[in-house]
Amino acid sequence: MMIKIMVTVYIVIMSIIAFAAFGLDKYKAMSNRWRIRERTLFLLALLGGGPGAFLGMKFFHHKTRHKEFSIGLPVIMAIQLLILGFIWEKL
Repeated sequence: MMIKIMVTVYIVIMSIIAFAAFGLDKYKAMSNRWRIRERTLFLLALLGGGPGAFLGMKFFHHKTRHKEFSIGLPVIMAIQLLILGFIWEKL
């Protein structure tokens, strides 16, 4: 039970960080200031923040025209949610 909770909390925390990163990058883009690298945004998604990255992309309407993001983030999110569901079902 502890592993289930730890994995869930980890994904929630990483998702919050990824969501915030997308919001910050959108703000910076609109302000013509320094930007967060695309590879950093993807890395946050890959490290467990897939759901937050996807929601941030949709909520902030940021990177939605980039095929790498519009296709990649839903795939990453789906894989992570499937893994999370598997962990909750099997452990």
